[in-house]
Amino acid sequence: MTVRIFAADVLGGTPLVYDPATELTHVPGRHLATGRLLLDDAEVAAWPTTSQRQVATHLPFNICWSPLVRCNLECPQCLDDKTLTESGGADRERIAHILATCGTLGIDISGGEALLLRRLPDLLKSCASQGAAVSCTTNGWHLQRRAGELAPAVDAVRVSFDGPDAASHDHWRGSGSFDRAVAGVRAAVALNVPVQLHAVLMQSTAHRAQSVADLAAELGAVGVTFLQMLPIGDGANLAATEMINDADAERIVASVQAPDGVRVRLRTRELAEGFTVVRADGQVYRNVHGATDIQPTHPLVFAADLHLPVSEGAHS
Repeated sequence: MTVRIFAADVLGGTPLVYDPATELTHVPGRHLATGRLLLDDAEVAAWPTTSQRQVATHLPFNICWSPLVRCNLECPQCLDDKTLTESGGADRERIAHILATCGTLGIDISGGEALLLRRLPDLLKSCASQGAAVSCTTNGWHLQRRAGELAPAVDAVRVSFDGPDAASHDHWRGSGSFDRAVAGVRAAVALNVPVQLHAVLMQSTAHRAQSVADLAAELGAVGVTFLQMLPIGDGANLAATEMINDADAERIVASVQAPDGVRVRLRTRELAEGFTVVRADGQVYRNVHGATDIQPTHPLVFAADLHLPVSEGAHS
């Protein structure tokens, strides 16, 4: 039995449990207290999942916060807008407080490269202070060095992989990236931090999906999330040659035989539609047009600035 942190609450009259590793939201099979809870991950995985559009609530289930655009790598499939101006430290503290108190179940700190933030552990602790489950998404380059300080502050780490070996992964992310990411995952797992591998499904990488799942098992990760490519940011330049349609993405992931202890899922563009992102400029953004674009809504000043129209979350 593996026990780890999840977040539980009742939104729109529906009891929910959010998994910070898989980013999935479940409907619990028994009564639970609310807030951050230690639960058996096998029990949670057996509960049915639900999506934002199936629950009538204005609160996003989970939010991605990208407080910086800086990164030590230059991946051609990157989603970020590198022209944005980064907010300063005081503004980051303000945003962390708003996210912590807005009522969302999960907060993921991403980038750019999240581990370039010196105060990342403090920001994670602030975000978790009112009951949310917190994670960070990283390319893994600095994870081995920072795993010790992250372990007390984070509920899960998501590490990006574009292949199961140095040749395939480094083709996209640069020399040494694979070895650094592997060392980082091993360091986090050794400290009992749940790790989820993230792999973008592209025409050039999809044939290695099974090997990525096998790598997850070898490294002790709890699972793999295969992400349908979003033609956003630098990734727009690859869309014509690398995007995979919905049916093929589902077929590829369905063909993956999950190793023991590893849960495999596909995050479709449909699930990414309407997802809430707070970017480095302090504005609230949402994925639109089938998650083929992202648009700003307004600056994040109050918790209500994160709210969705209830009609977006009320389709059963």
